[in-house]
Amino acid sequence: MNSARHDALKAWIAAILWLIVIAIESTAWLSAHNTSRILYPILHFLFGMDWVRFEYWHFYIRKTGHVIGYGILSILLFRAWQATLPAMNDAKWTLRWSVIAVLGTAIVATLDEWHQSFIPSRTGRWQDVVLDTCAGIAAQILIFLWCKSFGKSQPSGSLVEHQRRVGR
Repeated sequence: MNSARHDALKAWIAAILWLIVIAIESTAWLSAHNTSRILYPILHFLFGMDWVRFEYWHFYIRKTGHVIGYGILSILLFRAWQATLPAMNDAKWTLRWSVIAVLGTAIVATLDEWHQSFIPSRTGRWQDVVLDTCAGIAAQILIFLWCKSFGKSQPSGSLVEHQRRVGR
């Protein structure tokens, strides 16, 4: 297996592993009821938080988890497509990679919420799909800004950088 294929395989393995994490988080094990059984005693012990105040914070902790989880997915999908679909120049960022990553994030978010609609202790909410997709968009904006701010060289492990090293 050549180095470019190896890099692409590693990028896709990371994305697939993160998809498995999202699938596990979509189960009844991580429903609001179950996470509250873990988080409430911790926050009550550390901060003396009562149940009413905890419910408020629990909602935002869970939504922060959505933003972080789907932001990471979007970044991993960007890396996977970057390694799979070469750019015509030495671009670190292309709209094609970014759009495909956001679409992939939106599809996974939709399937995740659809799956949750069949689990009695979970709810599938279109609002979460919007939140997750916005997290994916925000991650792509951060990638774009990062790439524009830090020079013209390719990130280590990219297909374009590999091709440049071997003289293609």
